[in-house]
Amino acid sequence: MSRKIIIVTLCAGALWLTACSGSGNGATEKEAQASGEAGHKEEHENPNTVTFSQNQINSIGIRIGGIETKQLTSSLKTNGTLRVPNQNKATVNSLYSGVIRTLLVQPGNTVNKGQVIATISNPSFVQSQSEYLSVMTRLKLAEQEVTRQRELTAGNAGALKNLQAAETAFKTLQTEKSTLGQQIRMMGINPEQLSNGKLISSLSVLSPISGVVSDVKVQIGSYVDLTSPIADIVDNSQLHLDLFVYEKDLSKLREGQTIHFTLTNNPGKEYDAEIFSLGSTFEGESKAVTVHAKVKGDKAGLIDGMNITAIISLEKATVQAIPTDAIVNYQGQDYIFFVTDEHAEDEHHQGAESGHDHSSGETHDHTEEGGKKAESNHGTGMTFEKIPVVKGTTDIGYTEITLLKEIPAGSKIVVKGAFFVLAKMTNAGEGHEH
Repeated sequence: MSRKIIIVTLCAGALWLTACSGSGNGATEKEAQASGEAGHKEEHENPNTVTFSQNQINSIGIRIGGIETKQLTSSLKTNGTLRVPNQNKATVNSLYSGVIRTLLVQPGNTVNKGQVIATISNPSFVQSQSEYLSVMTRLKLAEQEVTRQRELTAGNAGALKNLQAAETAFKTLQTEKSTLGQQIRMMGINPEQLSNGKLISSLSVLSPISGVVSDVKVQIGSYVDLTSPIADIVDNSQLHLDLFVYEKDLSKLREGQTIHFTLTNNPGKEYDAEIFSLGSTFEGESKAVTVHAKVKGDKAGLIDGMNITAIISLEKATVQAIPTDAIVNYQGQDYIFFVTDEHAEDEHHQGAESGHDHSSGETHDHTEEGGKKAESNHGTGMTFEKIPVVKGTTDIGYTEITLLKEIPAGSKIVVKGAFFVLAKMTNAGEGHEH
């Protein structure tokens, strides 16, 4: 009986020791798991930071700088159209009907005012010249008759009415001569150069302005009249911009301001212009006002009607600014990166070196683990935090910024390579979510 009691007592003691041992292991595992979760949470508690090793910084080409004080010229961006004033454009017509006999220009040719661009033939041209010569002959006879009647009247040998009739006929012929002469001059013919047998059957069409032929609308043999345009000529020397500026921005503009503009379809080349007139009425139903600016300098490649994008320089201001490349945009918000920790890598190496001084086997194992950790975390040389900003004026490669979150005075920021910092941060964030 006593033997049975002893066996039961031993079994109960063994079960109690097993339970205690299992309970202790479970607590240890839970504590380790909780500790790991806490460390993992601490490691990723700020999704707006990212760490780079010095090797990564060097290989990517990240450069660090500071927020600077710059004098920037604020500007206004707007759109517009190239225009040539109507007084510098001409449609060439003939005042007389006829057939195109010669055509002396083609699109792109440069012409001077008064230059012959075409000739027109019509038999009626000869008739007008013939009538003019006939009037000239009769005018000489009428002048001789007036002289003779004056002599007769002076000697009381002729009637006064005959003298008056001769003078009236002479004045009528003078008027007819003047009319025909004017018509012939409008044909481009000098009446004084006409003589019997040397009448001109072709009229010259002259350019009314100097400029470039933009279009030729006829060909040899075409019949033209007063309503038939022969060619279009444009003088680009007075080319100007018509810019469309909204009412709220009109007060910022004044005559003499400089404009830099590019062609919408060819933004590679920049041109200059200067405001010479501000509009006083709205364009149609919009709240835009037309601002006129004269193009300065080289006008090569500019044509009436081209669309342009312009930057109007406004007043200068001293502001906080950083290189434009230091600003990145993520999900519609602009950001910069400032340095929060420059010595993380040094501190980590110092910890590894202090662990190496221990001589026990346990310390040696810790050193090996520390070495592996240092090797795996070779990206803790510099930590950057993402800070939201609002952009302002952009000029000479710098952009004005307003910080939406305070940072310590004198903080360093990423001035080059911000795109790569954002890329690593967003990729790391996506990886953590998975």
